[in-house]
Amino acid sequence: MAEGGLQLSVWRHPKPVGAAGRCIGQTDLPVDPRRAKRLAHRIRQTARREGLPRAVATSPLRRGADVGRWLRRWGWRHQIDARLIELDFGAWDGRRWSTIAHAEVLAWEQDFLHHAPGGGESLQQLHARLSDALAAVQAGYLPPLMVGHAGWITLLGCRDAVVRGTLTSADWPPPPRHGQCIRHLGQLPVPSAAF
Repeated sequence: MAEGGLQLSVWRHPKPVGAAGRCIGQTDLPVDPRRAKRLAHRIRQTARREGLPRAVATSPLRRGADVGRWLRRWGWRHQIDARLIELDFGAWDGRRWSTIAHAEVLAWEQDFLHHAPGGGESLQQLHARLSDALAAVQAGYLPPLMVGHAGWITLLGCRDAVVRGTLTSADWPPPPRHGQCIRHLGQLPVPSAAF
């Protein structure tokens, strides 16, 4: 693992339409175009105020990519990268939380880092994607401004516990609000990766 300075600003995407009460990971829900445009304006204002590059990375899912598309209309470089996509909840994805067996949720909580909810992707696997994306930012292949998803952003703040193998469901903080910017500054351990 190489140590390196990294400055990253990640905004959580706007609130998607039809997500209430559902387990939403890689289900591609739309966002209200006005909300996407408002968030794009906020990102543009922040970049202008802070002298940040006019480039943004998003996942392919519409709730993030639509913000990037607005920025591209205004002359920004918009890079879509699958490493930024939300956790894959497998058979749970898109279902109402109330229809998912409590025993299945408990199984995930008991092995929070390694269990793949719904047979999809574990947090350890999401962490590998996140680490690859951070390496790409550090190497200049991805811009340090991103529109991301709650699981990805939250896991970014839990990296030390993941590396130590101590992350539990009790350690998982509340997700950022829709449209909230999370800044990550300083030293982040980033493995070398192929881009």
